[in-house]
Amino acid sequence: MNLRLLHFSIASLAALALALLPGPKARAATALPRPRITGVSHAAFYVSDMAKARAFYEGFLGYQSPYSVPRKDPSQQLVWIKINDRQSVELFPGSEVSPDADRLYHIAVETDDAEAMRLYLQSKGVAVPPATGIGKIGNKNYFVKDPNGNTVEIVQYMPEGWTVREKGKFLPATRIATRMSHVGVMVGQLDASLKFYGGILGFKETWRGSSGGRTLNWVNLRVPDGEDYVEFMLYDKYPSTDRLRTMHHICLEVPDAAQAGEILKGRPYPADSKPPTPMKEGVNGKRQINYYDPDGTRVEVMEPDTFDRKPRPPSGAPPPASEPKPAGDR
Repeated sequence: MNLRLLHFSIASLAALALALLPGPKARAATALPRPRITGVSHAAFYVSDMAKARAFYEGFLGYQSPYSVPRKDPSQQLVWIKINDRQSVELFPGSEVSPDADRLYHIAVETDDAEAMRLYLQSKGVAVPPATGIGKIGNKNYFVKDPNGNTVEIVQYMPEGWTVREKGKFLPATRIATRMSHVGVMVGQLDASLKFYGGILGFKETWRGSSGGRTLNWVNLRVPDGEDYVEFMLYDKYPSTDRLRTMHHICLEVPDAAQAGEILKGRPYPADSKPPTPMKEGVNGKRQINYYDPDGTRVEVMEPDTFDRKPRPPSGAPPPASEPKPAGDR
């Protein structure tokens, strides 16, 4: 075969190969489907004193800890605080971070297929680990980062894992609430966050709020296959450490905030904790009381509906022009 014919053959084969590649519409049609995301699994926080933290979450809020990771120093245990059969708060020893660091370690969402979600996220350009692992309590899990640097755990509950195995246990009548309706995370990159949580993970925006009407303060996004949601806490100036610990929060849903407040008044509140706020109606129209664990992490006790049963329209205020996250901030 002469060189001219050989060149023609190679060029023809290359053109044929390109022609056989699926076009944009075909590639979109064969894109990996997103597995279901059914709820908020947990929030994890670093605590400076495990005994004091447990006094708050167990003694004051009335929960039980069904599982902990033993260590030589009991104060350095990892402790799970069970809210219901599918939700918990994870407490990690604060010695793993500097004393003035933000206390939020990560938030977690539950999926029905962690490995399929990993491959789906990878197909969307999200940095994921090379494989899906098994966590300390037997569930499939791994971590990714949202556009603001918040750590998001993807978790799938396994039949052999603690979450399913201990169903119906460690649910005392003293629990002040039986559901965690949402977790709050600080957000400085709203557009990028909406693309990540909404465009990629499939969360649905349900409400926007502004405290003064000029600047947007909150955006709520519900998981695509459940009722739990994530609350974006927006800012203009980068928050102080103390402010971060109140922006990053969990919300315990109660039918009657006033009644819950009366119950909690009869329980010992940790001396090192910031005083709780009086009950008030938020901008969203829901009655709430804020409590604080000994490290300043906020726990919102809030009713599910507006106090007058009238919906609050979403705010049309523009988001703040947020300062960038300081270099080296965790």
